[in-house]
Amino acid sequence: MAKQYDLVIIGSGPAGLAAAIYAQRAKLSTLVIEKEMMSGGQVLTTYEVDNYPGLPGIGGFDLGMKFRQHAEQLETAFAEDEVDHVELTATMTEAEEALQAAELRVVEGSSPEPVPEENTGSWKRVVGKKDTYLTRTVIIAAGATHRKLGVPGEEAFAGMGVSYCATCDGAFFKKKRTAVIGGGDVALEDAIFLARMCEHVYLIHRRDELRGAKTLQERLLSLDNVTVLWDTVVEAIEGTEKVQALKLKHVKSGEASELSVDGVFIAVGITPNSGPYEGLLELDHGYIRADESGATSVPGIYAAGDIRTKQLRQIVTAVADGANTVTSAERYLTEQ
Repeated sequence: MAKQYDLVIIGSGPAGLAAAIYAQRAKLSTLVIEKEMMSGGQVLTTYEVDNYPGLPGIGGFDLGMKFRQHAEQLETAFAEDEVDHVELTATMTEAEEALQAAELRVVEGSSPEPVPEENTGSWKRVVGKKDTYLTRTVIIAAGATHRKLGVPGEEAFAGMGVSYCATCDGAFFKKKRTAVIGGGDVALEDAIFLARMCEHVYLIHRRDELRGAKTLQERLLSLDNVTVLWDTVVEAIEGTEKVQALKLKHVKSGEASELSVDGVFIAVGITPNSGPYEGLLELDHGYIRADESGATSVPGIYAAGDIRTKQLRQIVTAVADGANTVTSAERYLTEQ
């Protein structure tokens, strides 16, 4: 018999790790499936986190590691795999038969005694690239990825001057000229970070006002080596072997110009990693439709963190989502 779980958590960012901590404390049989080799999600690429209560100024990488260490101290089980899709099945018997028919590798570890079919409720098969996992509840905390700008030169110069992570690649542009594209928190944070080491930083924004936090705006606008280009969009990224210039257009006047830079950091938003769940769950512009409880359109499946519909996507709200979804999963398991 394949290993079965009370809960499978998909994703190991702040939402997934918080859920793991709460699930372990609730004594639920839990597995965290993580796609990357390292837990933490997008927080790992954040240079400084200044708005997480009680830990002002902590490095994003350090905070991510603290989340992981806490989960490990509670003996959370992890599996490195990429989820392809989730299937629903009425009973444990059906789930087991499907596994045997596909000759899938059994998850390592001892299996609990079979649960009488009338007490199992609805089971889920989380189908990964490496294995299939049987569970009664699922928390999807798969996060989101950086959105592409979609202009000529972006793909060609990826890794050769085009970056989506200032904290990862900023050191390569010490004493050079760089540009950041965007107007939200991430763009402002990236520009502030780069200003510490770059000769000059241009923040390029398509509107005439920024969307980021007021405190970040104040810090950014106080820097002597930062210039904000308002009402401006990038038409193309140009160069020979690496980025050398940006083709710009003023959205109001239509005037075209060229800006000489050595690197460009794109921070124009995120795209939820919800592809594996299309057709199974209700989506809203790609985000999984779920309320504060994390409940989705399918009983027993919950969404937490950046992947769900919500007003604010921050570390603190992701952690809260993780706690809420475990509470919802516990209630579901009790009621079945």
